[in-house]
Amino acid sequence: MRTDRRRIQTAVLGGADSDEPLMLPMEAIELDAFRRVHEDDSFWCGTLLGGCGSQLTTKLYTDRACHFAHHPDPDGLPHVCGRRSRGVDSADHLYVRSAAAAWLANHGEQATFEYTRTDGAPVGSVVDVRWRHWVLRVHLDQAVTPVWDDGAEPVLGTMVPVDRDTLIRRWYVHRIPGQRGHRAPRADRDRGVRQTDRVVRPGRVRDDRARVVDAGR
Repeated sequence: MRTDRRRIQTAVLGGADSDEPLMLPMEAIELDAFRRVHEDDSFWCGTLLGGCGSQLTTKLYTDRACHFAHHPDPDGLPHVCGRRSRGVDSADHLYVRSAAAAWLANHGEQATFEYTRTDGAPVGSVVDVRWRHWVLRVHLDQAVTPVWDDGAEPVLGTMVPVDRDTLIRRWYVHRIPGQRGHRAPRADRDRGVRQTDRVVRPGRVRDDRARVVDAGR
């Protein structure tokens, strides 16, 4: 099998099945600080990233981007991993889970999360968030076409298009702007061609009178 030489920019913390994501700083000076903070931690090519479950190390460079890397195999050959997504956005679904869980916990709610894999889409394309009588389906890329009015309210990433007829019929859709790494994503609304920086509280999302709070900046 041909070795995949794309740089790995994300990992999970503590074990192969962890859902705690990390993005490696690309600048050498920032990686030095990152290593000090995480000197007692381990980094993994996590299964929830579509990875092989092997432990990773960090590579520091001054002439190119720093990145995670697999350890060589015992025979000294490069490690072969079938992970499909390796860039800075490859752990967005885990950051969505973390941000949503924290936000709901602040409002006395608990949710379950499922990284739905539909029609061969890679893990992380769709995240289902369920609590009480409410379900959100977060689409982070275009691999799975959103289905409207089927019981799960779609929330779309920045690169997921919405057709004009849907906007006219619904008047708005919910979006999560891409914010990589340490910042949590925030939910926005598309109102026709306008976008507002607001987060809808759990409840009557489809009713425009639903309560809203300003998103954190």
